[in-house]
Amino acid sequence: MQTPEKSRLVKNIVSGKLGFEDRYVPNRKDLDSIVRGLKIAGYKIVLTQGVYDLFHVGHKRYLELAKDLGDVLIIGVDTDELTKIRKGPNRPFDNLLNRLEILASLRAVDIVTVRDHSEHIYDLIKTVKPDVLVMSQTTGDFKEKDRLNLLKYCGTIKVLPPQASTSTTAKLRRMMIDGAEQLGKKITDLINDFLKGVNNESSNSIPTSNSRRTSGILQKTKTRSSLHTRKKSNK
Repeated sequence: MQTPEKSRLVKNIVSGKLGFEDRYVPNRKDLDSIVRGLKIAGYKIVLTQGVYDLFHVGHKRYLELAKDLGDVLIIGVDTDELTKIRKGPNRPFDNLLNRLEILASLRAVDIVTVRDHSEHIYDLIKTVKPDVLVMSQTTGDFKEKDRLNLLKYCGTIKVLPPQASTSTTAKLRRMMIDGAEQLGKKITDLINDFLKGVNNESSNSIPTSNSRRTSGILQKTKTRSSLHTRKKSNK
């Protein structure tokens, strides 16, 4: 039986309220209770999972298509630790809280929860038991054997292709290229400034004809003084 708090959350979710506190359900027991209530009320549940780092238009279109497959869209968002395991030590660029807030603010998204490195990749799916499980064509987490096994816990599995030429990897590549170009320009400018300084110092150190003449006079004066001193000492 649902508590008044769970009933309030279910009501807010289906009413389309955009408050983060109404969309974010981190506790699996709470999530299970809410999903049960939604199913009893006749809502078709859609579940998808992912990192959603450096959110872009392809993510948005993917989630809108996922929402069209049912009534309530739930997203399992990878924690920072899980993201590092899946994507590498330098990811994510956006931390978990930022990614959750971005997703929860989207009209197509009804519930966001988390998926951690300490759990099995099936665990969230087993909890939600969605009517439709949506996967990206680009994910390598679930092989054909996994998909067959997961049909025990969900109604159907829908695989969606990339929804834009832009991808997180493409954005990262573009950022790296742009960064390398800017760095190269700065290095070139620094080298040019350094060489200009060296050239200026070299030109300033070359003696003029007048300075050569003065130097010669000074040298002669020193020589005469030295000879005069020697003569005195011989006397």
